[in-house]
Amino acid sequence: MNDYTVLVPARMASSRLPNKPMADINGLPMIVRVAQRAALSSAKRVVVAADHADIIEACRAHGIDALLTRTDHPTGSDRLAEACTLLGLDGTDIVVNVQGDEPLIDAELIDACALSLTQHPECVMSTAAHAIDTLEDLDNTNVVKVVLDAQGRALYFSRAPIPWWRDARASGAYPLSSAAPPLRHMGLYAYHAGFLRSFPSLPISPIETIEALEQLRVLWHGHRIAVHISSSRPGPGVDTPQDLERVRALIRA
Repeated sequence: MNDYTVLVPARMASSRLPNKPMADINGLPMIVRVAQRAALSSAKRVVVAADHADIIEACRAHGIDALLTRTDHPTGSDRLAEACTLLGLDGTDIVVNVQGDEPLIDAELIDACALSLTQHPECVMSTAAHAIDTLEDLDNTNVVKVVLDAQGRALYFSRAPIPWWRDARASGAYPLSSAAPPLRHMGLYAYHAGFLRSFPSLPISPIETIEALEQLRVLWHGHRIAVHISSSRPGPGVDTPQDLERVRALIRA
């Protein structure tokens, strides 16, 4: 499918990696790398929604569509909601949020996430996940997990190891390769633009605050999220200087 828009939020402030969108990756700013990868998808348009003129200038210098948004947005979702307004998107238009620190994002995964939303008309959002295959990832609080219902929709997201296999844990033989392995949530989202525009006005939920996971606000208010299960892991994102060096090496190779 190609009837959707990719939006890439980008903000200059980052505590762990200052000026992250402009970080050089083998001759190109990271935000340009991300947008170029997203452009390999079937999306009809890829737009960077930035909070700084330097990001806009860098994107346009490389033929990337970009627009300037406010600097005071508390979350990426708020920034994208403003971008939807500036672009005139509304109602059932589909928007895919590709994070600005994913320079190795898989274009096919972007398409699959958008398609998942069209296949679940009862859902306001879709996202992606893949099977967890190590206990280290299962127990890592930085690895977000998701549990699904019978229709492939999210029941809950958590930083804790879910589902909790009581008997397997007791025996020390957690069945990671079972028919229903635990799932790692991937930070890729598709929305109906109308819902995305309304999302910032939804009251913050208690479970969102406890888990520090914004997507729980959607479930708390009774909406549904479709989940595409990927057969492969995503490429590494960039949060730290060490991540940046790793990505540089992968792209050089």
